[in-house]
Amino acid sequence: MLSAEYIKGSVALALREDIGSGDITAELVNPLNQAQARVISREAGVLCGTAFVDAVFNALDPSLDVVWDKQDGDALAPNDRLFTVSGNARHILTGERTALNFLQLLSGTASLAHRYASAVEGTGVRLLDTRKTIPGLRLAQKYAVTCGGCHNHRIGLFDAFLIKENHIEACGGIAAAVARARELAPDILVEVEVENVAELHQAVEAQVDRIMLDNFSEDALREAVAINGGRSELEASGNVGLHNVRALAATGVDYISIGTLTKFVEPLDLSLRLEA
Repeated sequence: MLSAEYIKGSVALALREDIGSGDITAELVNPLNQAQARVISREAGVLCGTAFVDAVFNALDPSLDVVWDKQDGDALAPNDRLFTVSGNARHILTGERTALNFLQLLSGTASLAHRYASAVEGTGVRLLDTRKTIPGLRLAQKYAVTCGGCHNHRIGLFDAFLIKENHIEACGGIAAAVARARELAPDILVEVEVENVAELHQAVEAQVDRIMLDNFSEDALREAVAINGGRSELEASGNVGLHNVRALAATGVDYISIGTLTKFVEPLDLSLRLEA
């Protein structure tokens, strides 16, 4: 999913933001000094973002040597060594924060996704992310979600129809909106969000590919599964947390979408230590 061009562009923007006119603190260090730094985990989690770290240090100094002990998707325990970087001390120090920002954020995303995936293990449901991502880092966060064991919903507004309340109102109803979508792009997935049983019946009758059940209770989800009878894929959405995701999965829906996967991410606690 992540191209070298995308990673390079994201890293270039982050470095410009951080370095600006120059790293004046790193200039305190003798420009000839060599060093090695190691990065360790302070807590358990799932690693994600190695390519971004490589790109940060390569952009600053291609001679820096980054050696990984762990790879994306690996489980981490406290005090695990993730990687070492060796070479010019100034360049290591300049790249430290940007490299860790990418690694901590994406590892935090992957770790949270893993907790959700573990909560529904064995149910057969697929957990999906949403478009509630950090601007400019959507592809990176969606990649991290997959490293944690969950799945991607649509990437953006271009790769699937998601007909929601306002679209339905503007189009004159579910049937009209779905018919227009089929005309515009017959090969693209059409999903309709419904808020009650009456709208569910309309979506089923319109033969949509997937129906999003917005803020349905567990009982209402079970009723929706019965009404649908396997005709469309069903996706539960709204007010999903670790406390109830397994119960929602047990209702028989095919998917559960969770904005929290990318919206409320706590970066994984990592630490870099320089050794002269």
